[in-house]
Amino acid sequence: MITITTVQSDADVQGILTLQQANLRKNVPADVQLDQGFVTVEHDPAVLARMNQAAPSVIAKDGDTVVGYCLTMLPDFADDVPELKPLFDSIGELIYHGQPVHSYPYYVMGQVCVGTGYRGQQLFDRMYQHQRVVYGDRYQLLITDISEHNTRSLRAHARVGFAPIHRFYDPAIGEDWIVVVWDWQA
Repeated sequence: MITITTVQSDADVQGILTLQQANLRKNVPADVQLDQGFVTVEHDPAVLARMNQAAPSVIAKDGDTVVGYCLTMLPDFADDVPELKPLFDSIGELIYHGQPVHSYPYYVMGQVCVGTGYRGQQLFDRMYQHQRVVYGDRYQLLITDISEHNTRSLRAHARVGFAPIHRFYDPAIGEDWIVVVWDWQA
């Protein structure tokens, strides 16, 4: 039976890292990337552990195995994951409903992944709904960015309730990214 919960242990953090490795763009064939999606950032284990101490990430578990995750990333960690610096820089400049985005209570989805064999079972939606249950009383906006090439992720985020608010080019990666926001008070 699959349960949706938050990170509770070092083993859960290690489970995230194991699943992340299996789904990193560099480890996934191009045809699978197009059909199933991919993750881009490879998190440092110590940084990921600190992120989860500050705000536990939502995970899906099959028994003791992490089979999905949504990484909760507070703005305090903006400098700890260099690959996400362009997103945080964008947040600092964006306007949402007439106000600077950074003036809202928000956090960033540092990455989301559902393992092979568990896709198509609504785990993505269930993990995001659990994010709202856990953090909805403290934050209004959940923000992330998605590679324009990750069409599966773009569709899934739209289905949950995210809306695009910005596009930027990341020269380090050489592609466009779409910043999306889920406004829990809309």
